[in-house]
Amino acid sequence: MLMTTFPALQPTTINAINTLGEWLSHNEFAAPPAVCDGELIILAGNAVIPTINAACELAANSELPLLITGGIGHSTTFLYAAIAKHPRYNTIPTTGRAEAAILKDIATEFWKVPAEKVLTEEKSTNCGENARFTYDLMQTREITPARAIIIQDPTMQRRTVATFERVWQSDAHQPQWKSWPGFVPHLVSDETHTAFSLHEKGLWPVERFISLALGEIPRIRDDAQGYGPNGRDFISHVDIPLTVMNAWEILANDAALAQLMHERGL
Repeated sequence: MLMTTFPALQPTTINAINTLGEWLSHNEFAAPPAVCDGELIILAGNAVIPTINAACELAANSELPLLITGGIGHSTTFLYAAIAKHPRYNTIPTTGRAEAAILKDIATEFWKVPAEKVLTEEKSTNCGENARFTYDLMQTREITPARAIIIQDPTMQRRTVATFERVWQSDAHQPQWKSWPGFVPHLVSDETHTAFSLHEKGLWPVERFISLALGEIPRIRDDAQGYGPNGRDFISHVDIPLTVMNAWEILANDAALAQLMHERGL
């Protein structure tokens, strides 16, 4: 059984996690985007409620069209669980439904985004398909924005933007991708436990956040095992700063952290 709180971590470990998490979040905005920052909002299916809320609020306040991409994949059950636990969204039916359909319900029912402003892609099962199927949908609908704002789970934000860049790389009308995760996660630790500084419903368990963040660097790294052009060629090349690689290596070699993750089944 997983414990409900995550134990205290050393300052070096906390700093490394936050360095990695901030970089992965790839936030290009000092404040929420303005109407002039994009012509389209693309929300990739995820289970992080503050990110979903941020996308819906942006769509509601700006009246920009909202394209939501996401079918049923290996992480969809996390969205089902997040909806079931949410004090307002728990009335939305989830079982057997695509992520995009669920997120459209949130946007239209709770944020009052006009249904005609919301377009969904409901077949993709992973990040690569999010981009490829979104491309196909936009081609079919002749949607060619000069600038598009991409919003995704912060741990996957940088890789998602690189995936969209890769899919559009041969298209003369590739939009300028603007990256905004809605918020940047930050961990704090005292003598007894570790938690997020943002006290909102629908965040990851701390151990899942750490596990996701650690798993991103091997994917993003442009080598034979990674997703870049020198590997599986799923994403455009991404330069990883030395400070981020150092942080990842600190975490990957942290025996105490590895033991805690093992105890929690990760």
